[in-house]
Amino acid sequence: MSKKKRRIFTPEQKAEAVKIVRTAGKPVGQVAREMGLTETALRNWVRQDEINRNPNPQGPLTTDERAELARLRKELKRVEMERDFLKKAAAFFARDT
Repeated sequence: MSKKKRRIFTPEQKAEAVKIVRTAGKPVGQVAREMGLTETALRNWVRQDEINRNPNPQGPLTTDERAELARLRKELKRVEMERDFLKKAAAFFARDT
């Protein structure tokens, strides 16, 4: 059984699909079928758009907050690797003296 290749959508494409759902007054399932999308994906995009429009400090993360979190996690991983390397280097040079 072969898997379907995962499609990638730009933020503009997602925004346009959400706009159609909000303005057309059609159900998400119908818009998803018309656009060739999965209903789940379109529902997630509509939900995330609602979160972005009405951010709640105690609620789910906005798109910008998710991007910042990913960036910070990546930076933390890099800094931890540098720290571990410096620890090993310090131990190596301390052993030689």
